[in-house]
Amino acid sequence: MRLKSVELSGFKSFAKKTPLSFESSITAVVGPNGSGKSNIAESFRFALGEQSMKSMRGKRGEDLIWNGSAQVPRGGRASVKLVFDNRDRSLSLDFDEVSIERVVHRDGGNDYLLNGSSVRLRDIAELLAGANIGASGHHIISQGEADRILSAGVRERREMIEDALGLTAFLYKREEAERKLQKSADNMKEVEALRRELAPHLKFLNSQVKKIEEAQSLREELKDRYLEYLKRESVYLKFAEATLGGEQEAPEGEHKELDARIVHLREELGRKRGGDHETQELIRLEQEGRTAAHRRQEIMRELGRIEGSIAAHEAYVPQEGTIPVAEARQFGEKVLSELELPFNDTNNFQQRVQALIILTADFLRRITQGSERKGESVTELASKKDSLEAELRGLEAAELQAVSAIAALRLAIESEKDASRDAERELFAAMARRSELESRLSQLRARAELLNRDRESLVRNLAEAAALVGREIADYESHPLEETNAEAAEEDRARQAERARRIERLKIKLEESGLGSSSDVLREHQETTERDAFLGRELADLEASRVSLMHLIEELTKTLEVRFGEGIEKINKEFDAFFKLMFGGGAASLQIVREKKARRGASEEPFGEEEPQDGDSETEQGIDLTVSLPHKRLKGIHMLSGGERALTSIALIFAMSQVNPPPFLILDETEAALDEANSRRYGDMIETLSKRSQLIVITHNRETMSRAGILYGITMGSDGASKLLSVKFEEAVAVAK
Repeated sequence: MRLKSVELSGFKSFAKKTPLSFESSITAVVGPNGSGKSNIAESFRFALGEQSMKSMRGKRGEDLIWNGSAQVPRGGRASVKLVFDNRDRSLSLDFDEVSIERVVHRDGGNDYLLNGSSVRLRDIAELLAGANIGASGHHIISQGEADRILSAGVRERREMIEDALGLTAFLYKREEAERKLQKSADNMKEVEALRRELAPHLKFLNSQVKKIEEAQSLREELKDRYLEYLKRESVYLKFAEATLGGEQEAPEGEHKELDARIVHLREELGRKRGGDHETQELIRLEQEGRTAAHRRQEIMRELGRIEGSIAAHEAYVPQEGTIPVAEARQFGEKVLSELELPFNDTNNFQQRVQALIILTADFLRRITQGSERKGESVTELASKKDSLEAELRGLEAAELQAVSAIAALRLAIESEKDASRDAERELFAAMARRSELESRLSQLRARAELLNRDRESLVRNLAEAAALVGREIADYESHPLEETNAEAAEEDRARQAERARRIERLKIKLEESGLGSSSDVLREHQETTERDAFLGRELADLEASRVSLMHLIEELTKTLEVRFGEGIEKINKEFDAFFKLMFGGGAASLQIVREKKARRGASEEPFGEEEPQDGDSETEQGIDLTVSLPHKRLKGIHMLSGGERALTSIALIFAMSQVNPPPFLILDETEAALDEANSRRYGDMIETLSKRSQLIVITHNRETMSRAGILYGITMGSDGASKLLSVKFEEAVAVAK
C-alpha cells in the first residue's frame, strides 16, 4: 500500500483546497516558521481519526476550521482527504484506490467518508489497523513531540508500541468480543427475566391444560362408549329388522292366500244358498269385525307414534316405565293358562285369541308407556293418547260383541243349513286361521313400531355424540366388537341399557368439567410453551456464545501477550542498535511493567466520536524505558538533555518502524536539535527507513532535504492563508533559511 496524496480544504491555515502528491519514497515539506507546514502533519492525525484536541493544538473542533481574514472569509467546515494506492489489498477493501476523508463542522459535528460513503470512526480505525496504521499516532511525530514516546506514561507508550507492532486489530477484536460478551450477559439477564415473568402464567396454563386433558380423557372414554353403544345398537336393529322381515313374510303370504280363499268360498256359498240372509248377515258382521280390527291396528300404530313423540321430549336414553315383577309374572301365568286350555270349538278359539290380544296389548302399553312431562305439547299428546285409548277400548268391546254375534250366527247357520256345512266349515276354518294370522301380524307390526322408535333413538344419539365428541363418531360402523355381529345381536338388551346409563353418567361428568373444547386455552398453552422453549434455547445459545466469547478473549489475550512480548524483544534489539549508532555506545531497552491506572487529564478534551476506554482496574500493563549513555551514570530518562532525548526518541521510533514498518511515517522537524554529524546519521537512517516505509518529513535541515525526492514549499501570504509552492531544491533550501 502507498500513500498517493493528501488534500486539505479549509483545514486550519489552508483556506483553499490544497492537494499534495507523494510519488517519492521521501517527500520533504519546507517553509519558514509560521507558514503552516506543521498543519500538514496535523491534517494526517485529523484524517486518521485523532480525538485529542491537544494533539492538534486546539481546544474545540471549530479551532480546526479556517477562521478567516480580511481578504478571505472564514469557512464553515474543514476536511482532509487521504488517497491510498490499494492494489496490494493491504486495506481490506476490493478497490485499487481507497480514499479516507474526515469533515468537521462549525457545530462540532464530524463526518467520516470511505470512498465517498459515510461510515463510523470505528470502521475507519479497524480498516487502518489491518494495515498497521494505529490510533496512537506512533507513525506521526509532530514538531515539539519528538520525545513524546519518552515523556508518555507507561500505558500510552504501551499503546504506541502495540500500534507499531500491528496489534491494534487484535485489540479491536478483543474489545469487540468484550462488548459482545457484555451484550450477551445483558441479553441473558433479559431472557431470564422474560422466563421468570412467563413462569407463573405457564404454571396456570399447565393446570388448565391438565384439567382439559382430564376432560379430553372423559371425552375419549365417552367416544369409545358411544362407538360401542352405537355399533351394538346398529347391529341389533339390523338383525332384528331382518328377523322381523323374515317372520312377516310367511304370515303375510298365507293371509293373502286366505283372503282369496275366503272370497272364493263365500261366492260358492252364495251360489248354493242363493243370497241367504243369515249368510249375508254373517258376512256383514265379519266385515264390521275386520273394519274394527283394522281401525284398532291403526289406533295402536298411532298410539306407538304418540308414545315415541312423548319419549322424544325426554332424555336421549328413553326412561321407560317399569312394572313390578309380580305383575309381569301374573301376566305370564295368564297367558300360559289361556294357551294350555283345550280349544272346544271355533267360537271358543276366537274368544280366547281375542282375550289374549287384549291382554297382550294392555301389557305392552304398560311397558312402553313413558313418564309424561309437563308442557303444552306433551299435554296435547297425552290428551290425544287418552282419546285413542278410549276409542281402542270401544273397538275392543265392539270386536268382542261382533265375535259373539258371529259365533251365535254361525251356530244358527250350522243348525239350519246342513247342506252347506262342509263349505261353511271350510270357510269358518279359513276365517279362524286368518284371524290368527291377523293377530300374529298385529304383534309383528307392534314390534316394527318399537324397532322404528329404536332406530329414531339411534339417529338422535348419533347426532348428540357428534356434537360431544366430534364427527369421527360417524364411523361407528367400523368399530370392532369382541364377539361376532350375530352374537352381539343376541345379547341381553339389559346390558345395552346399562351402557346407555354409563354414557349418561359420562356426559354429566363432562358437563360438570365446564371446559368444553378449550381450544383457545390449548392454543395459548402451546404458544406459551413454545415461547418458553424458544427462550430456553435462546438462553442456551447465549450461554454457548458467552463461553465461546470468553475462549476467544482468552485466545486473543494470549496472542497479544505472546506477540507483544516477541515484539518487545525485536524492538529492544533494534533500539539498542540505533541507540549505539546515535550515541557511539551505551545501551537502551524496554521493560514490561505494571502500575496503577492513570486517568485521562481534564485538559485533553475529546470531540466527535470517542474511543472506547478500558474498564476501571487498580493496575495496568505498560512499558518502561531504561537508557545508559556512554561515560555517564544516569538514573532515568528525565536526566537526559534535550538533544539526548531527541536522539533517544528517534532511535526508539526508528526501531519500532524497523520491526513492523508502517506504510508511511511523518516526521515533523524531529531532527531540529541535531548537530551536523548527527544530522548525517539521521539522513542515513531515514534513507534506510524509506526502503520499507514512505516518509514525509517536515524540516529545516539541509541534510534531510537532500535525501528527499520531492520538495514542497509552504508559504503564507498577506491574507494569512497557507499556500503550496513548487520550488527547486536550491530555492527550497533558501526558503528554509
